[in-house]
Amino acid sequence: MAKEESPFKADVVKGKVCLITGGGSGIGFEISTQFGKHGASVAIMGRRKQVLDAAVSSLHSLGINAVGFEGDVRKQEDARRVVESTVKHFGCLDILVNAAAGNFLVSAEDLSPNGFRTVIDIDSVGTFTMCHEALKYLKKGGHGRNSSRGGSILNITATLHYTASWYQIHVAAAKAAVDSITRNLALEWGTDYDIRVNGIAPGPIGDTPGMSKLVPDEIKSKTREVMPLYKIGEKWDIAMAALYLVSDAGELR
Repeated sequence: MAKEESPFKADVVKGKVCLITGGGSGIGFEISTQFGKHGASVAIMGRRKQVLDAAVSSLHSLGINAVGFEGDVRKQEDARRVVESTVKHFGCLDILVNAAAGNFLVSAEDLSPNGFRTVIDIDSVGTFTMCHEALKYLKKGGHGRNSSRGGSILNITATLHYTASWYQIHVAAAKAAVDSITRNLALEWGTDYDIRVNGIAPGPIGDTPGMSKLVPDEIKSKTREVMPLYKIGEKWDIAMAALYLVSDAGELR
C-alpha cells in the first residue's frame, strides 16, 4: 500500500552512511529504502546473495547509493568483514541498524535446544557482535569520522516478550536480550563515546516475512480487531520511526 509523503525533508540524513543487517527484505529493506530516499548511502548485509542482489538493484533504480555484502551476523569474522567493507567503500560509518532476525513457530515442548540457540545467536548475539565490531567507527573521534559527535545504533526488536506469546519462547527470549543490550549500550556508549543507541519494537507488521510465515490469514483479520487502530502496522511506519531516531531530529541534548 502506498503511503503519504514523508514528513521529513528529503536530505534529513544526507551524507550519512548506514549499514543495515537484514536490509534486503521486510522491515529492513523498507528502512534501507527510506534512508536512501532521504540522502543516506546504504550498505545492506544478508546471508542470501540473490536477495541482496535484488535489493541493491531495486535501491539503485531509485537513485540510491547502495551496496550489498554477504555475511552472517552469527559469525564474528563476517561481522568484522562487512563493517570494514562498508567503511572502505563509503569512507565511514554513521549508522548501524540491526534488523536481522530468525523466527519460526514451535511449541516449547517441541523446540530443541539447538533451535533455541539458533534464534538467540541471530537476534541477540548477532546484534551485540555487530555493535561490537562497529564501535571503533561509530564512537566520537573514531576511525573515519569527520564529526566531533558519535554515530547511532538502532536495534529492531519486538513486543512478544512484554507478556507471553504462543509458540514464540525462543524469539521472546532473544528479543528480551536485545532490549537489554540496547539499554546497556545506551548507558555505556552514550556516556563514554557519544553514541546514540535506540530500539524500535514493532507489533504485527503487514507484508513482511514474519506475518506471512507466522500468522495465518484467518488470524490476521482477528489481529486487526484487537489493535487500537483496528489495523496492523506497515513497514513504512517503522521506517519513519527509524528515520526520526537516527536523524538530528531524534538527538536529545
